[in-house]
Parts: sequence; C-alpha cells; structure tokens
Amino acid sequence: MTVVTPRFGVGASVLRVEDSAFITGRGRYTDDISLPGMLHGFVLRSPMAKATVRMVSVDAAKNAPGVHLVLTSAELAGLGDLKSSVMQKQPDGSRAQTRDIPILCRDRVHHVGDAVAFVVADSRAQAQDAAELIEVEYDAEAAANDTATALDPGTPLVWPELGSNRAFLYEIGDVAKTEKAFASASRVSRVVFVNNRLVSNFMEPRAAIGEWHAGEGRYQLTTGSQGVHSMRSILAGQVFNIEPQKLRVVTPDVGGGFGTKAFVYREHALVLEAARRLGRPVKWVGDRTEHFLADAQGRDNAVTAEMAMDDDGRFLGLRVRTLANVGAYCSQYGPFIPYIGATMSTGVYDIGALAVTVAGVYTNTTPVDAYRGAGRPEAAFMIEKLVDVCARDLGMGPDEIRRRNFIRPGQFPYRTQSGRLYDVGEFEAHMHLAMERAGWDGFEGRLEQSRAAGRIRGIGMATYVEASAFPGSEPAYLELHPDGSLTLAIGTQSNGQGHATAYAQFVAEKLNVDVARVKVQQGDTDRLETGGGTGGSRSIPLGGVSASRAGEALAEKLRRIAADELEAAPADIELVDGSARIVGTDRSIGFAEIAKAAKKPEDLRAAGDFVQHEATYPNGTHICELEIDPDTGHVEILAYTIVDDFGVTVNPILLAGQIHGGVVQGIGQALSEGTVYGEDGQMLTASFMDYAVPRADSVPGFHFETRNVPSTTNALGMKGAGEAGTIGAAPATMNAVTDALYRAYGIRHIDMPATPSRIWKTIRDAVAAK
Repeated sequence: MTVVTPRFGVGASVLRVEDSAFITGRGRYTDDISLPGMLHGFVLRSPMAKATVRMVSVDAAKNAPGVHLVLTSAELAGLGDLKSSVMQKQPDGSRAQTRDIPILCRDRVHHVGDAVAFVVADSRAQAQDAAELIEVEYDAEAAANDTATALDPGTPLVWPELGSNRAFLYEIGDVAKTEKAFASASRVSRVVFVNNRLVSNFMEPRAAIGEWHAGEGRYQLTTGSQGVHSMRSILAGQVFNIEPQKLRVVTPDVGGGFGTKAFVYREHALVLEAARRLGRPVKWVGDRTEHFLADAQGRDNAVTAEMAMDDDGRFLGLRVRTLANVGAYCSQYGPFIPYIGATMSTGVYDIGALAVTVAGVYTNTTPVDAYRGAGRPEAAFMIEKLVDVCARDLGMGPDEIRRRNFIRPGQFPYRTQSGRLYDVGEFEAHMHLAMERAGWDGFEGRLEQSRAAGRIRGIGMATYVEASAFPGSEPAYLELHPDGSLTLAIGTQSNGQGHATAYAQFVAEKLNVDVARVKVQQGDTDRLETGGGTGGSRSIPLGGVSASRAGEALAEKLRRIAADELEAAPADIELVDGSARIVGTDRSIGFAEIAKAAKKPEDLRAAGDFVQHEATYPNGTHICELEIDPDTGHVEILAYTIVDDFGVTVNPILLAGQIHGGVVQGIGQALSEGTVYGEDGQMLTASFMDYAVPRADSVPGFHFETRNVPSTTNALGMKGAGEAGTIGAAPATMNAVTDALYRAYGIRHIDMPATPSRIWKTIRDAVAAK
C-alpha cells in the first residue's frame, strides 16, 4: 500500500513558518520592547555563599543620578516568598518543610547571587552604578558546597535550625523484596558516580517588564516564559495575595527555555512592585553572569547503584541510593525532579525488584530544578551506565545483556516496580536497527585503524525510555476570521520548538488549508483563562490532539454553513484549499465568504480537548563511536546513530531539529559542561571562559531515523520528543568513552564531564599504577 504524505498535515516536512521573522531580525523578545516612560532595574546580589547580612545604608544609592527607587527586604514586608508545593511524601507519610525563596534576602544570604536589593533608575547603567553605592555588611560563614559530602558530620549547615542538610527523604519500591533478590543473586555489579550540575545557557537571558495600570488596579508582567498561567497563579497567590484577574502575564518570543524559564523568579515580583510604586513601567534584563549565578540549574546527583543478577546475566533486582542537590532553597519544582527520575529507574528492562532511596540535600549553591528531561536523564544515565558495567563484569557484550533483559513486546502493557505503566515498546528491534545503521559488527576493523594511528577508540550504546506528556489536558480554541484566516489559541508556550508550524499542521489537515493561513496564539492570560504551559514534552502530544479535534469540529461547522449557501447536504461538502466545494463539481465558496455567511460568531469558533490519563513513553537507541588522543585526552566523536520510537512523527524536519539539539546538550554534559564551586561556595565556572558548552566542531553529523510504534495511551499515537535526545546522549557518549579507556588501559570508570584534562589524568594514573 502506498502511503501518501499530505502537503501540510501531520507527517509532512513543512518548513517552520516562524523562522522568516527570526532570521530577518523581526523576532520580538522581551528586551526588544520599549514603553513610554520606562525605567530600568538592577539587582544587587550577594558576593558571599553564606553570611549574615546587615543593610548599613542605601542613602547614597537613593541620591545617585537617575535613581527613582531602592528596594530592600524592609520595604517588601507585604510580599510573600516563592514556595515550592511539590514536596513528595517521605517514608513516614510526612512532607518535609520547604525552605522558601524571599523576594529579597532579609538577614541572611545562602548562595552567591542571592538577591539583596533592587535599584530602579533611568538606565540600567545608572541603576548598576547606584547599586555599588549601597553599604552592606556581610559576616561570612563556612559554606556547604558539595553534594556527596552534604550529609557528612562536620559539613556546615545551610539551615542550622533543621539540624541537618537533608531537605527530604523519598523511598520508591519494595526494600524487602529487593533484599531478597540480592540475597539470591549469583553476581552483583555496582557503580558510584556523579551526575554533574549543569547551567541551561539558553540564547536569550531572562528579562521582565512590570507595568501597573492604576485605572484598572491591575498589574501586567511581560517576560519570556514556558507558560503564562502558572506564573500568574504563583505571583498572584503566593507573592501579591491578589485575585488572578488582577495580573496579566504576557510572553512574546522566547529564545530558549529548557525548563529553566518555567519558574517564577524574584525579578518578576520586583519589576511589578517597582512599577506599582513608581507608576511607570520597569524593565529588568539579566546578563550572562546573572544567569550563571541566579537562574535555577540542573542535575547534580551523587549516585550509588547496584544490580543483582543470576548466572545468565538476567537482572533480578536494582538498588539505588541518590543524593540530590536542591541548592540553597527549594525551587518551584525542585523537590519533585529527583522523585520523577526515580520512578524511571528500571528503564527498558524487566527487573523484578526495586529499592530507590533519594535524599535531597541543601548546599550553599544556586537552587536546582528542572532542566531538559528533568529527572529522566539522570535515571537513564544511571541504568545505562550500570548495565554496561554488568556486561563488562560478566564478559558479555553490551548488546547481549540488554537483549536478555529487555521488556518484550508480549509483556505490554507493562507495570514497572515503581508503578509506571508502559503501553507499548519494541526495544530490541530499535537496538538491532541502530546497531545495523552504526556498523556495530565492523567496529573491530575500525579499532585497528585507530590503533595504527596512535589513538584509542570506543563504541557505546544507550537504550532509553522516558516519561512524557504527563496526565492532563491542553484545550485548543480555533476561530475563522472574515478574511478567511484562522487563529488557534492554546495555553502552551513555544521556546523555539516550532509550535506555530506543528499546531498549524493539525488544523491544516482537518481544514485542508495552507499552514500559512493558521496563526497560533500563545502567551497571554487575557486571551486564555487557563493553560498548562510547555514542559515534559507535553505540548504536541496533548495540545496537538486538541488542535486536531478543534480543526475537526470547525470543519463540520463550515461544511454546514457552506451546505446552506450552496444548497447541498453537509455530507456532500469537501474542504479544499481554503474553500468548501460540492464533491464532484466546481461549485464552491471560499472561507471568507463562509465567515460572512455565518449567522452568529459561535458558528466560526470551535474548541478541542483531550484528557490523557497516563504518561507516554518515548524510547530509542543511541550509539556513539569516538576516538581519544591518549597524549592530550581530546575526544572526537566520529559517528552518532539514533533510532527512536516516538509513536507518530508530526513533522520530520521539526523532529530532527529537536533530536539534534537534545543530543548536543547530552554530549555537552558528557564531555565538557560542569558547574564547579569552590570550598567557599564561589562559582568558579560563571562565564563561557570556564563553562564549556559544545560548539559546532564538538559534534559530528547525526544519523537519525524513527522506528515508531504508536502509543495506545495518546489519542493520535504520539509520545513526545522534546527531551529524548538529551536523555539518550549522555549515557551513550560516556559508555563509548569508558569502552575506549577500558579496551586500552583497563579503566572502568570516569565521571562526567570527560574533559581532555580529566581523561589525560585518568590515563596517566592508570599507566602509573601498572
């Protein structure tokens, strides 16, 4: 049977409709907006990681040229703190108390970059100059800066009143069952490693504009975000104690988010409060250093994992102990991230027993929260690293041990030991295809070529599964306008993913119109009362179904109107290229004429919704092949192969872009990115001089294809793809690095990031030890 791909519908490789504006400089980001009478703010931040604080004097700052306002904590007594509401239950059934983020610090600071004062002036430069005139006394104390030692006796306490640096304790699985599995095991393999802390480093630094409309008694916040509705709820409810309708939140174009722009930050509240006091708009724009010091960061776990196996290498039980750094405060979703990761601990494997312990720990560092993948990359890295160790311990190939332990197609739907319900999966099939595409069987010949050139070579794989599109819904609202164009309003938020194209494809498919006629509207709480925002790869699996259903509902309405105008039956009307036509004739009426013929506005509007009750589970295989120069430690990735199962592909071009970008971020974590704090809590990697994001020459071309098995959970079979590249890339890359080091030197472990200096030192130590 021949499969015909539609020009504009689902499955078509439609070029991004939004790119023309972006590449010609017509994008409109928060900092591009200039309002009459607008003032500019600057945040004075703590240079100390832990200290008591005394505000000596702000008089010089208040009297500095151009200054209109100086705010300290003393002026903000009426504003509430930013609280996390996602703390999970501990083993005793309690939920640990959070440590909340004050809008400005009161008598203590808890990390370098903590906000101390806010200055508003005619220009940012004047505000920054005035901030330097504020007299602050810091009485510095010893800081806790390391995840692995945070609970050790003698480590300074971030919050002394707690008596410990432990923020929370979670347990997942069945301890007794797992201990029994380990007692019966023939072999046990073990890994101890660090999942390194990362900084998002999106292209557009955060920015915010606050306005106060006195006549309405109403605030307006304009800011780059991943969803305006959650921001409105938190700011209105937690900070200002007002009705949500008293705050409008607007998001223009956004230059990257990766989870980090999903959160409410202090500056959002500060620009709003300053605007109210001054009766003028107030803009704050962060710089790159502030991003490093103040924006929520990602990952940062210290992990011990063990696998119990029988004589044949079949997995009997998994035991994991994780220390998860939450930073100095509980960020918005911070306490939930390690929990959700723990629920994915068993990955793609049929493991009969699981016991996971997660201890959140406070340190005097920037708070940690969701970063692309949000817990799932940590889980995938743990299990895929451990599975390679198991194979090496048993003298078995990494493909063979996976093959023996995969959940098999006949076992679905499959309930994991953490309670996750996988609907479908053919894990061995995509691993086999990826190995074929990567030339796995010919690796030994390529290895000899590398040896002849004085280099070492490795190949590594990761077979991952992740949870996406978590239970919920995302309604979509579609309207036909008098000129025949259409607007789809939806409560997600594009951060560069291509929503304007993808959503338009769902509508175009149902109405048979060019995607250029469909405008997607997001990012305004006045336009939509509710919205779930973007995160967890939810936008297309949930919002796409709703957009499709809205298109279907509007198509039915348009057929009825056209049938009346053309004196035909609705069943005889087809929609073709922006018009309605009687099938088999040339009698038609355009969408603009249909709009004029509508008797009431509701006839030109339709809504679609889809409530999903379980997550979807994208999965796939990544294979990385690389060379290492043993004299320098430099890594060159020679080939990278990806075979993924996303259920249904909406747009192959958009999908490839998502996967390529995600893989580069995963490679960055594996080989170059690492956030380093000194013993005094100072961040030592607070600029691109010291924090190495991957460059174009860091990565090869990718071979990417899909082997899709449609989801039975999602109404259209989709699974989500926004985070998958990141999830598979770090373990595949590090397994390749370790493979090269083990073949050449017997080295069994190296932590991320595997920088040239770290690899070089590891090789030198191994050679010296022989």
